[in-house]
Amino acid sequence: MHPVLKQILDTFTKVILAPKDFFRNMPKTGGFVEPLTFAVVMGCAAGILQAVAALLGMSVVASAGMAFLSILFIPILIGIFGFVGAAILLVIWKVMGSNASYETAYRCGAYAGAVIPITTLLGIIPYLGVILGMAWMLYLMVVASVEVHGLKEKQAWIVFGILFGLMALSSSCSQYTGRKMEEKMGNLQERMEEMTPEEAGRAMGEFLKGLEQSKGKE
Repeated sequence: MHPVLKQILDTFTKVILAPKDFFRNMPKTGGFVEPLTFAVVMGCAAGILQAVAALLGMSVVASAGMAFLSILFIPILIGIFGFVGAAILLVIWKVMGSNASYETAYRCGAYAGAVIPITTLLGIIPYLGVILGMAWMLYLMVVASVEVHGLKEKQAWIVFGILFGLMALSSSCSQYTGRKMEEKMGNLQERMEEMTPEEAGRAMGEFLKGLEQSKGKE
């Protein structure tokens, strides 16, 4: 096995199986290349798993084309938003009393991304999967707060617990809306197959009108 891949696999194993030991011994500096590479590889793995799940009919991704595009877009998004997420984490940790640098915050977030391929699989389970994945990430943020930033465990649980609770609620609502929309589109498609072109056009117009009205109510 290539040394870089072996190192990534070793890091993945440590974060998953022994997160406290990993973050306790994690270098706070050393550059961005290594953690960025790790995060992008985890994104690639997540994209492949999502594509496979979509092909097996176990994902909300609509088509095979979109499924395979996820292999490209997920690691790109993780690579870009990893830096944004690190800035947000840095602010949170600074408010909590940490003296760590942006680089340290980035490394914490990037290596916590080891759970992304697994949480992608958990996401197959409606609602519960997303909550379980967020709970796992919550735990890793608490561990990083204690082991890397030297913060109190109770404080970390309270702060990140509130934040992840709000995120879980928002994600569950979005997932519910998405699944209801998918169901409506499926029903509409079945109806349109039995309609004339004129009737199908009217039905689509009514559907879009109802969608606009529902958005207006929100």
